[in-house]
Amino acid sequence: YVYAGQRLRIPGKGAARPATPAERAAERKIARTALPRSVQRAIDKAPVRPGRWKYIVIHHSGIDTGTVRNMDKYHREVRHMENGLAYHFVIGNGKGMGDGTITACQRWTRQLDGGHLASEAQNKIAIGICLVGNFDQRRPTPKEMESLRALVEALLARCRLAPAAVKTHQQINVVHTRCPGALFPTRSFLESLQGPRR
Repeated sequence: YVYAGQRLRIPGKGAARPATPAERAAERKIARTALPRSVQRAIDKAPVRPGRWKYIVIHHSGIDTGTVRNMDKYHREVRHMENGLAYHFVIGNGKGMGDGTITACQRWTRQLDGGHLASEAQNKIAIGICLVGNFDQRRPTPKEMESLRALVEALLARCRLAPAAVKTHQQINVVHTRCPGALFPTRSFLESLQGPRR
């Protein structure tokens, strides 16, 4: 109803209406989960078998600087890993790789078992993500954390996993480890994850 004395404002043809709370939340989710196109393409194109992956495991490299090439060389030459780099994804911290830069490694693109856990059985079902840095000495960068969240949420959707499937190395490894370090914000990160829409 319109009553006498009220002002009635009729927006012009192109006037935008304010976003509803649901629309604002959807916009935040889209912004929050944006990945570089090349990374999203690598996630989408990999021949993931239904039920192949059960966990997503977060690691730190334990050193302040690093590149995928150097890590791969170390895993091949020192750890004698036939498939090289133990992880499926690596996220840089600005020292060796761009801050927040995500690399999809051959273990993901070829859907190979990981080499990042002490248990061979766990490596068959766990995707490994390594953030460059020593999180016993300093926290991950904000860009690393933004990239980690976007990557993990994209993998949850691709592999049809619930947020409970995300673990730190320390939580899942059969041998005690401090990885990903005392300064990694484990609790707040895990509690903030959003799973795939069903």
